[in-house]
Amino acid sequence: MNTAATIINWYRSNKRDLPWRNTKNPYFIWISEVVLQQTRVEQGTSYYLKFIKKFPTVKRLASATESEVLKLWQGLGYYSRARNMHAAAKEIVNRHKGKFPTSYDEIIKLKGIGEYTAAAISSFAFHLPKPVLDGNVYRFISRYFGIHTPIQSSKAKNEFLTIAAQLLSDNPPHEFNQAIMEFGALQCKPGTPDCKSCPLQSSCYAFEHNAVTTLPVKNKKIASRNRYFYYLVIRDSKSIYLRQRIEKDIWQNLFEYPLIETKTKLTNSALIKSPAWKKIFKGSETLVHKITEERKHVLSHQVLHTRFVELSCPDKKFSVPPGWEKVRKTEIKNYALPRLIDRYMQEENLREKS
Repeated sequence: MNTAATIINWYRSNKRDLPWRNTKNPYFIWISEVVLQQTRVEQGTSYYLKFIKKFPTVKRLASATESEVLKLWQGLGYYSRARNMHAAAKEIVNRHKGKFPTSYDEIIKLKGIGEYTAAAISSFAFHLPKPVLDGNVYRFISRYFGIHTPIQSSKAKNEFLTIAAQLLSDNPPHEFNQAIMEFGALQCKPGTPDCKSCPLQSSCYAFEHNAVTTLPVKNKKIASRNRYFYYLVIRDSKSIYLRQRIEKDIWQNLFEYPLIETKTKLTNSALIKSPAWKKIFKGSETLVHKITEERKHVLSHQVLHTRFVELSCPDKKFSVPPGWEKVRKTEIKNYALPRLIDRYMQEENLREKS
């Protein structure tokens, strides 16, 4: 059986009609690949379309402010993707006169672009014979060929890349790479693949050896870190306070409410008596109106245990701490916010139309 030909034939009959498959524009392809990292296709499609509408060229993206880019990215998470993409756009303008580089070696030099993304752009836009390795490809190759090497290991990359290159061989790179990823996404999918209708069933190691649920082999997951966030929602009828997260941490450069983070969960009274609270308010009178129930916000390897403290500070002696910014409700729409904050604002109707 010609495995590659079977995958390509399957792809021609079963592929999804996705907007980035209807273009050879390397910039559009790049945007789609970055958007789809850690993001489901169903969610990513609308972001891709919004992104290329607002930033239709690499020059337009390069000339945007970081705030504009992060605002459009809001809700997708993994914000370093957006920051790296913005930086890479500037590199293309400065080093390549605004023209997307056409070679794998130049593409991979761009900020935030790794081997997979460089191979995807190279093969989809320029038909270069570069095999791709994403989660879908790892899963298919592991199951079909019976490879038990943990896919996160350093050994796995070379092992899987060699097989992917052999499968690619003389086939059209742009079509085969799309095909093998689509096959992994729709046919040889995680959890419960559709083995009954699989055209490669008769030659699949995992199917023959009843190993579909045990392959690919993955290393043990890293234990999640618990963090305890207490957001101070200090507002009047027209404004609220926000601060920008400038630390090298989650949500870098996004805006949030002033934050007290603790190592353990605090009771309401313990929070108000805490050193962090005293450091902020320095004895000024505060009126706490409400402390919400805990909301869990799950990120990669982190769980945020979050509560919102709604209060006012009528004391005229209160000195606003450095970094706090008073923002009119009508202007909140211009600020890039973490999804956690954005959802709370929507639920509490803390935005106003301009």
